[in-house]
Amino acid sequence: LATILQYLIVFFGILIVLQSAGIDLSSLTVLSGTIGLGIGFGLQNIADNFFSGLIILLERPVKVGDRIQVGEINGDVVRIAIRSTTLLTNDNINIIIPNSEFVSKQVINWSHNDRSLRVSVPVGVAYGSDPEQVKHVLLGVAENHPDILTKPSPAVLFSDFGNSSLDFELLVWTETRIQTPRFLRSELNYRIFDAFRKNGIEIPFPQTDLHIRSSDIPLWEPRERKNPTG
Repeated sequence: LATILQYLIVFFGILIVLQSAGIDLSSLTVLSGTIGLGIGFGLQNIADNFFSGLIILLERPVKVGDRIQVGEINGDVVRIAIRSTTLLTNDNINIIIPNSEFVSKQVINWSHNDRSLRVSVPVGVAYGSDPEQVKHVLLGVAENHPDILTKPSPAVLFSDFGNSSLDFELLVWTETRIQTPRFLRSELNYRIFDAFRKNGIEIPFPQTDLHIRSSDIPLWEPRERKNPTG
């Protein structure tokens, strides 16, 4: 809103200066028509970004400090201008995105209502493992991590019977690691591996079982050799 007011003040200030200088403002009608024609042919992108910037500033779908994703770009909003918005990525790179992208494309705002984020950690254990023990161990790992919220509380889903494993999914919520969910998932994997080893829970690997059944038909029977004649 402050940016919009700044542009309006400058605009009306220019009008007052022109009128004080004795310039007939009605003559600017031709100029405005020329500008409109130029926008239609060569300044369309600039106009799109300008009005998109006004929409962002008025509707506030994103604001400075939000964690957002536009296409394949993830980052924190550090600046919103009338033409473009600047994101800071985890690699400490500033990416300038035209404001029209926020109107024409899907934008994911990870912190629009609050800054809590759910992180999913898939885990597979060997067949023969006790599902209740697996659930207990996974919840213990989540509850002992300092960056995991207690409300909403962590949850464990028994998601599938895989080809070589019983598949579980640990669901946790965090507010402090919204910028680095991959690193949080990595930390949880380290802790899960250590907890499984201490509790005797085996992490499987793909394997194939081959079953051979006996048969009365021989697999191979030698042929009798015939003596050559002559």
